[in-house]
Amino acid sequence: MRRNRLGFAGRLAAILALAVLLAACAEKKAPAPKAGAGLDPAEARAIATEAYLYGYPLVTMEMTRRVMTNVAAPENGHAPMNEFAHVRRYPPAGFRDVTMPNADTLYSTAWLDLSAGPMVLSLPDTHGRYYVMPILSAWTGVIASPGARTTGTGPQTYAITGPDWRGSLPSGMSEIKSPTNLVWILGRTSCTGSPSDYEAAHAVQNKYLLVPLPAWGKPAPPAAPGRVDPAVDMNTPVRDQVDALPAGPYFRLLAKLLRDNPPTPEDAPLLARMARLGIVPGQDFDLGALPPELALAAAGAPAAGQARMASAARSTAETINGWSVDLKMGVYDSDYGRRALTARRALAANRPQDEVYAVSTGWYRGEGKYVLRFPSGQLPPVNAFWSLTLYDGEFFFAANPLNRFSLGSRDALKHDEDGSVTIHVQHESPGPDREANWLPAPEKEFNLVLRLYWPKSAPPSILDGSWAPPEIELAR
Repeated sequence: MRRNRLGFAGRLAAILALAVLLAACAEKKAPAPKAGAGLDPAEARAIATEAYLYGYPLVTMEMTRRVMTNVAAPENGHAPMNEFAHVRRYPPAGFRDVTMPNADTLYSTAWLDLSAGPMVLSLPDTHGRYYVMPILSAWTGVIASPGARTTGTGPQTYAITGPDWRGSLPSGMSEIKSPTNLVWILGRTSCTGSPSDYEAAHAVQNKYLLVPLPAWGKPAPPAAPGRVDPAVDMNTPVRDQVDALPAGPYFRLLAKLLRDNPPTPEDAPLLARMARLGIVPGQDFDLGALPPELALAAAGAPAAGQARMASAARSTAETINGWSVDLKMGVYDSDYGRRALTARRALAANRPQDEVYAVSTGWYRGEGKYVLRFPSGQLPPVNAFWSLTLYDGEFFFAANPLNRFSLGSRDALKHDEDGSVTIHVQHESPGPDREANWLPAPEKEFNLVLRLYWPKSAPPSILDGSWAPPEIELAR
């Protein structure tokens, strides 16, 4: 497993980002410039918008963590810090914790705080059952993906370590170095949804284990109850909570989070610009400390940042037959806008080698009747499985009479006489003879996402463009 060695250097990035400014002040024997010094409103607005997009994934992760760990004990996909919570059924239509949830795999999720030391992740022999256990930094980058594709389905053990940890590990234990102390594990275990397969998948989930490194190999102590904070909003979708944050509280939270979740050295130029507005890692941010005209300009950052993300949604990925296909998810480098957009639309997205997401570029309405037709022999090429999932206008599941949110290779799809497979997407039933291939749609706006789990790398492959999803068409 490749180690990320930017942790310590990343923690210094914020200091290095200010070096030019501070050095210049020292040479002139002048105090450090005040927040906003030398800026006009246009510059302040531009810097604040950049900072908003830059921090959106980090702030979204923190707000998600607050909601998902605000329980005394594991329940309904929520658990205290450093504990697994297992989702035992597919998410219902009312699920609002994560945008674009899937209805193909059972989630096993855990939020880790590595500031007190490493956590050990133990994975069992799944006896060939497909699973993937992506581990994300606080910036939403996938730092490792143990699972069927990368490490096989046999037993394996990892120590997940924070950016400042230095030490030795027991024999046979591999290190996964995180650049941040906040880590999110969002594992996915394959399950068909049948009663017998639910039981078998649950047996695998029950063997996913997390313990602090000092407790490894010792009898597990009783789990301490988690702390429930009544101030945490458990009802409003996290994305709505983030989007509603005014600039002042948003940047104050961002500066605080940057202390324990350091930026990378590549972020230094942007951090230097942010410092001109007073947004400095680990320091309190006060919008009111800026001159009034600059404070007013910076206050518009949330609206401007969200508008830019909406615009970027049409240009960050390749468009193929009416599908937006992003083959760079999970690894963002300095593409802050694309990283922010992914956090907004598909938080905790997998790397494309594990899962490719093809999102329909058009929006549809339930009064229309649509078909997705795969010609004979041209179903999505995968090593695991594929699915087509329908979402409402907010990228959540849409309630329907069949309680069916997706269709795919694990369903008993009917083939046409010529061997093709046609999926019908509409509000009204297409008739009893076609209902096996019916993906029910809401009356209002909806979107479609085609997922390819462990896509094939050899042609035909979506990874190299030698296979592409067919166009969504109006039914004849």
